[in-house]
Amino acid sequence: MPTLELDLQIATQDSSNLPSQTQFEDWVNVALPTIGDEFEVTIRIVDLEESQSLNHEYRGKDKPTNVLSFPFEAPPGLELPLLGDLVICRQVVENEAIEQEKPVFNHWAHLVIHGILHLRGYDHIDDVDAEEMESMEIDLLTLFSIPNPYLINE
Repeated sequence: MPTLELDLQIATQDSSNLPSQTQFEDWVNVALPTIGDEFEVTIRIVDLEESQSLNHEYRGKDKPTNVLSFPFEAPPGLELPLLGDLVICRQVVENEAIEQEKPVFNHWAHLVIHGILHLRGYDHIDDVDAEEMESMEIDLLTLFSIPNPYLINE
């Protein structure tokens, strides 16, 4: 099984009620490839302003978002175990969990797994890719007894 080095950066004004380092590590680990000796990932927990600034700069969207992924692409001939960085906005995660009537830690788990899959190259631009990625997320979340996050509460 690969080993993970997780750099967890808490850059939010309110760090209460955040998942623990161990929870983040558990969620990242299940979404890692089963090949490779070592992986390095940074997860930065931010507030609305930083999320909005990064989302505007890198995606052209002038609003905060739940998770941004920044895959690391090593120059040719250089091999590093760095998978990339995730930037997660605390307030957006918490607000979405309330709006979607989901336990907040379930939503944290979903977004971490979702982000790691992006770092691994998965995407949801078209329907086929979205279905594949969502299916993987659903399967990985069941390992934590978390229900399908795509089911809409009625």
